[in-house]
Amino acid sequence: MTRKELIHQIYHKKSFLCIGLDTDIKKIPSFLLDNEDPVFEFNKQIIDATKDLCVAYKPNLAFYESLGYKGLISLERTVKYIPDDIFTIADAKRGDIGNTSDMYARTFFDYYNFDSVTVAPYMGKDSVVPFLNFKDKWVILLALTSNEGANDFQLKKVNDSNGNSPENLFETVLETSMKWGNEENMMYVVGATKANMLSGIRKIIPDHFLLVPGIGAQGGSLEEVWKYGHNNDCGLLVNASRNIIYAGKEKDFAEKAREEASKIQQQMKLLLNEAG
Repeated sequence: MTRKELIHQIYHKKSFLCIGLDTDIKKIPSFLLDNEDPVFEFNKQIIDATKDLCVAYKPNLAFYESLGYKGLISLERTVKYIPDDIFTIADAKRGDIGNTSDMYARTFFDYYNFDSVTVAPYMGKDSVVPFLNFKDKWVILLALTSNEGANDFQLKKVNDSNGNSPENLFETVLETSMKWGNEENMMYVVGATKANMLSGIRKIIPDHFLLVPGIGAQGGSLEEVWKYGHNNDCGLLVNASRNIIYAGKEKDFAEKAREEASKIQQQMKLLLNEAG
């Protein structure tokens, strides 16, 4: 999916919602366990109930890999079931030496046909560029995450590339990595619980899309994310997972998921309309 196509979907649906398919077989409604593929059946019903309210789905690979080959079959079926006009994110957080990254890129882009994959930047340029060699595919680089451990490295002070006053390490990641790709093939993860830092981030990368997890169950504010993080093209994909997909535990779990997704979409519609 191209940037232009993604922006079209955002304004067509009046939504910049990404739904995380963090599907835990221990948390899905128990009656689904009678299905041959309960994880896919759960995802299928969630997608059917929410596909008009969101512009992206983000399966978290760990939830599928934990089930072995059966989980990977569920993942493959899920990605194929997602409508073509919805952006797909492989939340895989890969990052390795160049030839290994090339294999990962083939896995997610050629085999599964995801639109994008999350990548960890710690090993530098040669671990990221292989993902950027695929036409109309995206790297979503981890920049400033919402977990407590973000303080261990991402917020450490380092001298900037010109040897001037210290800056946060994640800012160095932004400044360096934006030379590898551009706003047509690279996004960044910025946690919603760090919304107060979005203004500074936008000074470094004004035009890139941001994938923002952390609203809902993690306590991030959609209004603050929008206020400090949006740009002229919206520039945001805001992710919600648990508060949507686990909103209900009974036969009507998909309807409950739709209700929660609709609440967020309606907030997004207001924000987009106010911005004109």
